[in-house]
Amino acid sequence: MLITEQPIIKETLKKQRDFFATGKTQNVDFRIEQLIKLKTAIRQRESDIIKALYVDLRKPELEGYIELAVLQDITYALKHIKSWIKPKKVSIPITQFPASAYIKPDPLGVVLIISPWNYPFSLMIAPLIGAIAAGNCAMVKPSEVSAKTSDILCEIIQDTFAPEYIATIPGGVETSQALLGEKFDHIFFTGGTKIGKIVMEAAAKNLTPVTLELGGKSPCIVDDNIDLKETAKRITWGKFLNGGQTCVAPDYLLVNQKIKAELIAEIQNCLQEFYGKDPATSPDFARIINQKQFDRLTSLLTVGNIVTGGETNKEDLYIAPTLITDISLDAPVMEEEIFGPILPILEYQNLEEAISIINQFPKPLALYLFSRDKQKQEQVLAHTSSGGVCLNDTIMQLGVPELPFGGVGASGMGNYHGKYSFDTFSHQKSVLKKSFLFDFNWRYAPYKNKLGLFKKLTQ
Repeated sequence: MLITEQPIIKETLKKQRDFFATGKTQNVDFRIEQLIKLKTAIRQRESDIIKALYVDLRKPELEGYIELAVLQDITYALKHIKSWIKPKKVSIPITQFPASAYIKPDPLGVVLIISPWNYPFSLMIAPLIGAIAAGNCAMVKPSEVSAKTSDILCEIIQDTFAPEYIATIPGGVETSQALLGEKFDHIFFTGGTKIGKIVMEAAAKNLTPVTLELGGKSPCIVDDNIDLKETAKRITWGKFLNGGQTCVAPDYLLVNQKIKAELIAEIQNCLQEFYGKDPATSPDFARIINQKQFDRLTSLLTVGNIVTGGETNKEDLYIAPTLITDISLDAPVMEEEIFGPILPILEYQNLEEAISIINQFPKPLALYLFSRDKQKQEQVLAHTSSGGVCLNDTIMQLGVPELPFGGVGASGMGNYHGKYSFDTFSHQKSVLKKSFLFDFNWRYAPYKNKLGLFKKLTQ
């Protein structure tokens, strides 16, 4: 059912606030039960999810199961939730004696999760896991662009949870606008920077905190001190996974000029090995999500020297894996996140030059460096800013549950994954517990002759 009317959204929101007020979601056994129900429901619909991802993005089966790896996130949350919810004791200064102090993680209340179309299943479920584990109610808005997967998501959630606990709100732009007009206790948004600004502006009107998982032009530096074949293989996989429609895909290469030609040749070999002589016929290469994105991407192919690929098929929404050289920094393909199977390759003479180029752009969601040189690794870490860094690989940083995932600056704010998802949807409430047994009198008037004692206690 398409929900676009503000009164229906308001009614659902009120029911969720009423349910949250019962305190039921705060019970750890309840949270565990809901996570188990979610995991069971996903497992029961695995084949439907894989088919939906194929319809929306022509995702190969294995890449579909990469999205289903979100099941591991549920397993991780179930394993650790009881330790996450425990109050954490903190030390107290002598001025507070006798007392105890601790930090208690509290659920925020009713949260809104808005997911994107490129990984439409996992990028909805992953933050939802954190919201459930932290004890919240949630309203989830899947992307209308990935329509088939969104339908499956709605079915799973509607069949698994009562709407006063977890509710799906399908629809388009009007639905998003209606949702953003309401007061939530937190908004979690994954998508592009442009829409992220709209979300943040709307949230500010209600003083609603936000987590924005955006993107940007994630650079990939390639030093000459590498394993060339492994480097090419990992770059090729990370860039062309999901047809290049990955927020942390390498957006452009900065290659040491000494090995530029060799690296291009090796990437070309990898492309043929991965997708055959004609990737259009490969069952392992995804398609562009829709006509709008196809047109945007093909407009980026007009500048530079295409050394591999460049073929397009509008009816099939196909754009070949494409390598482009001789690109200037002000070319259209370097002005925005590409989000498709187009890889500009630039060269540099020294690492300082590469770092300077990176720092001309807004801070990216990810940064990649291929180099055996530990000094150069430290140099890049020290002189660049990005949401995360992966050394000698691509994308795989997302697979470490104890690493936070999130952007910085224009690439987003806040983070999640593992315990960080729990923390994102929790308020760290500070609690001080005092005793009646004893009390220093230094703080009470009259203050005469007490300043010296106060200084001793506090300085």
